[in-house]
Amino acid sequence: MRRPSPPAPPAPPVQPVVLGGDIGAYSLARAAHEAYGVRTTVVSSFATGPVRRSRVVDHVVEPGVDEPEVAVAVLRRLADRHEAEGSGAPLLLLGSADRAVRLLVENRADLEDRYVLPYVGRDLLDRMTDKEGFGAVCAELGIPSPRTVVVDVQRDARAAGGPGVDVGRTVGGGDPLTFPVIAKAASTTAYAGVSFPGKQKVFQVAGAAELDDLVDVLARAGYQGTFLVQDLVPGDDAGMRILTCYSDRRARVRFSSFGRVLLEEHTPGALGNPAGIVTGGGAEVAEQATRLLEHVGWTGYANFDLKVDPRDGRAVFFELNPRLGRSNYYVTASGQNPLELYVREHLQGLDPLPPGAPALADAERLYTVLPPALLLRYVADPALRARVRSLVRSGRAVDPLRYRPERDPRRLAYVAAAHLNQVRKFREHYPLERARAVRAEAEALTRRAGA
Repeated sequence: MRRPSPPAPPAPPVQPVVLGGDIGAYSLARAAHEAYGVRTTVVSSFATGPVRRSRVVDHVVEPGVDEPEVAVAVLRRLADRHEAEGSGAPLLLLGSADRAVRLLVENRADLEDRYVLPYVGRDLLDRMTDKEGFGAVCAELGIPSPRTVVVDVQRDARAAGGPGVDVGRTVGGGDPLTFPVIAKAASTTAYAGVSFPGKQKVFQVAGAAELDDLVDVLARAGYQGTFLVQDLVPGDDAGMRILTCYSDRRARVRFSSFGRVLLEEHTPGALGNPAGIVTGGGAEVAEQATRLLEHVGWTGYANFDLKVDPRDGRAVFFELNPRLGRSNYYVTASGQNPLELYVREHLQGLDPLPPGAPALADAERLYTVLPPALLLRYVADPALRARVRSLVRSGRAVDPLRYRPERDPRRLAYVAAAHLNQVRKFREHYPLERARAVRAEAEALTRRAGA
C-alpha cells in the first residue's frame, strides 16, 4: 500500500520585501531570519555590499528602482511570482530609508492589493518628517527641540536676490541664534534630489558670511525647500541618543527601545549615522515621545534622533524618521525583534507586543559596526569605556553584519574588508585628534554658556 504523502509544512507567517539595499535593509532581513527562518527579498538599484551573497537575502537588482513607476512595476512582478510559487505567506513591504518609505506611501494605491504596508498616510508623513513641522509639534507639547530659524532658500538667498539669512528670526520669537550653528534640510527627501560639491547631511557653520554662502550654493543647485538653521547643542557624538517606538493601529505607543550613542559615522554621505550604541534605559524620553506620537495619531515605527544638552541636561529632540532606522539592529539586540510586532499585529491579528515582553527594552547590549578596538579609541569617558569593554568581553556585543549562518567566503571577506575600511575612513574623515578638538570646543562652549 502506498503511504500518503506527508503534510506540507505550514507557510511561514510572513514574506518580507524590503526596498533599499543598505545595512538597515540587511538588518531587517537578519531579524526576519532570526524570528521566522525566512529569506527576505531585498530590491535595490545596484548590488550593495551589505546584502550581496547573503544566505538570508534574495537580492533583486533593478536599475532605476528609485523611480516610482519602476518600483511599482518590479514590486508587482515580485508579488505575481510569489503568488505563482504558492507559498501562502503574506507579503510585508518595508522601506529601509526615508525616500523608500515615501515612495511606498505615495504609491500605496498601486501596491496595497498585494502587500501589507505598515506606514502612516501621506499627510501625517509630510507633517512629521518635515523638520519644521516636527519642531512645531515639539513646541506645542513642551518637548525640548533646538531653537530654529527657517530659511526659504529661493526667497532668502542673495544669489536669488534675497536679503540673506536673519538668525534673529527664530521660530516662536525666541532669542537670536549665536554662531556656530547647525544647518540642515527640512526635508531629507527634497534634499536628496539636489547635488553640489561639498554636500553634507548636516553642516556646522562658523559665521554669518559662511551661512549666506551656503544658502547661495543651495539656491544655485536648485534646492526648492526650506533649510533649518539651529542652535548647536554642545558635545561630541557621545551626547547623541537614539529612540525607536512602535505605535499600534489605535495610535497607542506599545514599545520603545533606547540607546546611548558612542560614536557616529563621519564620511560626508553617512554623517550622523550611529556606529556604536549601548542599549537600555531611556524612560523619560520614551514618555515624551509617547506624548508626541499619540498626540498626532502616529502608527507603526518612529525613530528619533536626540542629543543631551550639557548646559541643562535635557535630551533635545532633533527629528522623527518614519521607519526603523538604518541602525535598527540595535532594537533586536536590545531584546525585542522589531519584525515580530509588525507580524503579530498586521498579519496575525494579535496584540503587537508578545506576552511578557517589556514595553521599554531593558537588555544592555553593545551595537557596533566598527571593530571594538577602533570604537574604544573614541570613547573618552573612562567609566563608559570600561562598560563597553565589559560588554565585549561578556559576549554582549553585536555587529549586524556578523551573522553565523552567513558562511560564503566571499561575503566573509567583504565583512572583514568593510571593518578594515572603517579604520581608513575614520583616519581620513574623523581622526582622533579632531575628535579631541571637537570635545574640547564643546566643553568650552558649555563653560561659556554657564558663565
